[in-house]
This record gives sequence, C-alpha cells and structure tokens, in this order.
Amino acid sequence: KIFVNTLKCLQIKEFLMDVDLWRLFANLEELNKISLSFLKSFFETVKEHVSKSDSPMDFSSILGKFFQGDLCQTHQIYCLNYTSAVFYLENLRQREDFGIYLKQWCEQNEQCKRLHLPELLVAPLHRLTRYPLLLNNIWKRSTDETEKDFIWSLKEKVEKSIRDLEGKVKWLDNFQKFRQLQEVIIWPQVWDRDKRFFVPEYLKQSLRENSSENILSSANRLLLHEGRLTLAESTRLLDVYLFLFDDFLLITKIKRNKKKYGGLDTGLIPVSPSLTPELQSFIREGGVCTVLDQPIPLDRLTLKNVDPVHVTVFSLRNAFLIQHENRYRQCIAVFLLQAQTETAK
Repeated sequence: KIFVNTLKCLQIKEFLMDVDLWRLFANLEELNKISLSFLKSFFETVKEHVSKSDSPMDFSSILGKFFQGDLCQTHQIYCLNYTSAVFYLENLRQREDFGIYLKQWCEQNEQCKRLHLPELLVAPLHRLTRYPLLLNNIWKRSTDETEKDFIWSLKEKVEKSIRDLEGKVKWLDNFQKFRQLQEVIIWPQVWDRDKRFFVPEYLKQSLRENSSENILSSANRLLLHEGRLTLAESTRLLDVYLFLFDDFLLITKIKRNKKKYGGLDTGLIPVSPSLTPELQSFIREGGVCTVLDQPIPLDRLTLKNVDPVHVTVFSLRNAFLIQHENRYRQCIAVFLLQAQTETAK
C-alpha cells in the first residue's frame, strides 16, 4: 500500500509519469481488499464463538463466499503478472529517480519493516499456497460431517486452482525467457557463416525470409541448461556460450557490445529474471551470442570424453568432444570444448 500510494502521489505531482502502475502492481489493491475482507470476516466468526460459547462456529458460509467467489481468481490474475512485474521492476531499478522513490520514499518507512519491494511483491504468491493448509486445519477440527465434506471440496478446488496456475506461470515464464533469447541470439546467414557458399544478391532476400530465429519461437520448447565454455580451434581459443534445449544444442560465440542498444544505455536493458545470473549480466553489458554452426539435434549428437593423457600433451583441462552426425551417421562437425572445472564439465 505504501509503494502504490506513494507512486500515485508522485505521479499526481508529475514525477515518474512513465512508470506503469499495472505492470508493476497489477491488481494488488483489489487483492488486498478481498484478502482483508476475508480475514476480518474469519476472525469475527472466531471472536463471536469465543464470546458466546454456546454459538456454533459456522465457517461454511464465510469460506464458501470467498473461496467460491473472487479470492482465488484475484490471486490468479496477480500471480500471472508476477514474473512480468519482476522483469519490469528490475529494469526500473536501474534509474536514479526510481531508486530515490524506492529507498527514500518507501523502504525507509517504518511500516515496511525493512522489507524491499521484491519481497513484498512475492508475498501474495506465498499466501495463496497457504490457503489449502488453512482449509485442512479447519476440516480436521470440524465435527459436522456435512461441513467437513464442504470444506474438503473447497480445499480440493483451491489445490486444483494452484496446480492450474503453476502450469500457466511456467508457460508464461518460458515464453518471456525465449522472447529474451530471440533478442540476444544472432543467427548469421549461411553465406556469412561459411564462405564456401555463394549466393547472388538478388537471391539473398528470399533466403532471409526463412529466418532461423523462428526456431526459438516455440513456447513448448524448454531450455534445460546454459553456460560458458571455451572452444579450442586450430589457431585460437574462443569463448562460447552453449544453450541446451530439450531437442537440440546450440553453440554460440560471445560478442560484447558497449554501444547503445536501441538508443538506450545498455545498463537499462530489461533482462528476464529466469535467465542465469551470468547471462543476465552479459546481456546488461550489451552482449550478444552469435550462432557458430547449425543447431545440433540431440539424436544426432555424440559426446566423447577427452583421455587424461591428451590433457597433458595438448594442455587441455576438463575437455570433451561434441560430434554432430547427419542422418547417414556421418560426422559433419566436431567441437573440442573446455570447461573451467571438472564439476562444470
């Protein structure tokens, strides 16, 4: 409430006008009102039962009103926006004016209890997962069989709502991650990647239309692992970044770019929080990953360990080979890679 109201007040005075309240807080105000109303009704029932020992503790009407009403739905709306909100907040925190709003105007307020905005934004997610525990405890202590059946059905409904939400959040998180990767991973044209191929200028445009970037547009594809390695070439060692998806491996060359990114300072580039810290830092520096070779389907990939004897001879530590085979089981590419540690390998 402090963060929302302070931002509204500042925007009335024409400060931070470009900050989107919905992108940052979504339906948080509505969610707080409904949650507060539920708690008040809940404790009023308990209080009435304590003050009048002969009065029955009727939770069914309260629980039915809220859990069959808007309580779970408002939580779902908020949770679906949460990843985007964190993404947006991470971008805003790079700004000096927004930093003043966070630290001097909000976080130093005693009511915040030294909590920061990211910690407060995640609280509704934790609250939603505790509702089944609450319902289960009420169910255990209920003595009326009809009430027990009703509370148990509510508990199952809330648990199903959470499971459905987890699937939606994972899908949305994966979608945002791949959208970021599409911006970072550069796919050079085949004639730029391999000088053996000659394509006349008038034919290049038709080939560009079948862009390789669409490979990463599938929301069903999963990124299993990513990390930095060293590629040993005939005359040099090259820093590379590997992306292991659930159906292929992509080897890219790291390229740092200190220039402006779309007219923005590279420090202000929004970065998906679901990416690894190393890749997040690399993106903020304005770096890109240029694809070195065609994607290697996992059913066409052979992994071979480098014998320790060769480690001494060729000064290769924590090394291994990746072999790319075509449909005829012929080797069409080989990559000799080095990891920084045996564990990383």
